[in-house]
Amino acid sequence: MYGDRHVHVVQGVGPGLGGGRVEVDGRAGPLVVVGGGGEEAVEDRGGRGLGQGGLLQAADDLLAEKGFAALTVEGIAARAGVAKQTIYRWWPSKTDVLLEALIQDSAEDLEPPDTGSLAGDLQAYLTRYAAYLAESDAGAVFRALTGQALHDPALAARLRDEHLSRQRARDRRPLERAVARGELPADADLDVLVDRLVGPIHYRILVTGEPVTAGFVAALVRGCTPGPSGRS
Repeated sequence: MYGDRHVHVVQGVGPGLGGGRVEVDGRAGPLVVVGGGGEEAVEDRGGRGLGQGGLLQAADDLLAEKGFAALTVEGIAARAGVAKQTIYRWWPSKTDVLLEALIQDSAEDLEPPDTGSLAGDLQAYLTRYAAYLAESDAGAVFRALTGQALHDPALAARLRDEHLSRQRARDRRPLERAVARGELPADADLDVLVDRLVGPIHYRILVTGEPVTAGFVAALVRGCTPGPSGRS
């Protein structure tokens, strides 16, 4: 998802504290932060660097291995081979690290494919989406943050604003393409259709624990695609 990369320059202070950018081109080691002004180089003592992506990957891996309660900033730093101060420079808490990882993972892994038809798009996308939530390290991060948000209203609000709003836009994309192709009527309620498509997947993965099978996905697709009458 992220990979290990050389880092040349970081502008600003990083995404967890107001935005930043890294330029990467190779493999990484332990970090020190040098320089000043508007630019800061992030390097190990041998002149190599590790991007923020390497830290986020370490957080993903440890969360999947240990769970949310046992995850610490110190543990993430040790796995990534950096000082914990480096992590705190970019993110104020482990929750901020995980939320940033989830946002990046979802953007990379959950862009809906365009197969040329609504049924094909939904079958491919929902299959990928279910596997992402149930099987990937990023899915473990989502499940952990969702559980934590039940007891943390501030996190719940951030999860909705910073992740779910973007994910909702991705969920709508196959339906918006179908409207443009004439497969769905222009006045179709896309938000209701999204709920009917992804809601049951979330319910199985987060509540009942039942598997999301190919047959289950096919049934969801049939329920939300036009039949012979032209109605979904």
